[in-house]
Amino acid sequence: MSRVFRKTLRDSGPPGGHPDFFAAEAAGLRWLAAAGAPVVRVLRVGVDAIELELLDSARPDRRAAREFGAALARTHDAGAPRFGSPPDGHRGQLFIGRRTLSSVEYDTWGEFYARERVEPYLRPALDAGYLTAADHDAVRQACELIASGVFDDDEPPARIHGDLWNGNVQWTSGGAVMIDPAAHGGHRETDLAMLALFGCPLLGDILAGYEDVHPLVEGWQDRIEVHQLHPLAVHAAGHGPSYGTALGRAARAVLALARG
Repeated sequence: MSRVFRKTLRDSGPPGGHPDFFAAEAAGLRWLAAAGAPVVRVLRVGVDAIELELLDSARPDRRAAREFGAALARTHDAGAPRFGSPPDGHRGQLFIGRRTLSSVEYDTWGEFYARERVEPYLRPALDAGYLTAADHDAVRQACELIASGVFDDDEPPARIHGDLWNGNVQWTSGGAVMIDPAAHGGHRETDLAMLALFGCPLLGDILAGYEDVHPLVEGWQDRIEVHQLHPLAVHAAGHGPSYGTALGRAARAVLALARG
């Protein structure tokens, strides 16, 4: 019998709660699992709580990291209908952490990413005093550039975790397991950029395993700051001015990259 980890809306959900909060988490986990992703198993879900299999804990090792990278590549390759598509069967609100996340769908990545993954978090960051006017202007310029399609490529929508920071990768005796997704159709480089942003252990081995399955497009390292705008914007909206500063710095790097 599985041991249970129970989260309640009162303790884990957004301010004021939301009836879709745990349904979105469960749908994301199941959608990723359907692609073979190593994710925590959903045991039970309701409006007020979700029950997940309780994971054990182990030290990360190179073999587990490489296997995780390979599994992540296969998950991405399972795809999504469009950029911004929600998990199959979920028609309610999406979330990233405790903040709402858009499920408006697009045919092109750049417009989707700028309009639905970066811009919605700028006003809250400004209102909180965590984003300066100068940094806000730089992010807006970067968003216009991204929306124009300058970074678009032939990559199809990937099935991404969407909130793949280090804390959402749990190392167990059976390998790495992902938790707390903000799953949607996005660009595969976004998940990898988030792993890099918050310092995932053995990232080099994860990337090596990933490229064993699906090599990354040349120059992906140069685009890391492009894909980090989203998590930085989300954090700038509620986690302090250091994230606003980092967001402005990343936006200026994006503008410099476009200028060549």
